[in-house]
Amino acid sequence: MSEPDELYPPVQYAPIWMLLAFAVIAAVIAAIWLILLFTRPRRAAAAAAPVRADALTMLRREYLADIDRIEQAWQAREVTAREANLELSRATRAFVNEYSGLEAPVLALEDLVARGVHPSLVDALRRHYYPSIFGRGPAIDPAAGAQAARRVVAEWH
Repeated sequence: MSEPDELYPPVQYAPIWMLLAFAVIAAVIAAIWLILLFTRPRRAAAAAAPVRADALTMLRREYLADIDRIEQAWQAREVTAREANLELSRATRAFVNEYSGLEAPVLALEDLVARGVHPSLVDALRRHYYPSIFGRGPAIDPAAGAQAARRVVAEWH
């Protein structure tokens, strides 16, 4: 009679396969972590968030004083009406940039309208600054431009 077949233990896998499995899992976890790290918003963008009320009040005062200075220079005939309106446009755009982070100094009127900026800025640019700066006729009265600039500084959200 023949002897019954003996049972053999299962074949063991080489330890390298276990190490390879752990390496693949670690690589997947690292890839997910890197994707999350590089796709989250930057801290600089968070810094562009609205500033405290104290700083905003000081910013408004600073730009209102700058608008007054430009208007006084025009009244003293130190600058032409065209130059005064150009300076008022620069001051207004700089205020919007500092207040909200919007790159108003480098955006054209159409770009600002497309971004849905506050109507007081669009009105000031369209009615006072653009015709004075780019128009062929005489410049618009800078006193009206200064009043429009004050409105932008006061009403900007």
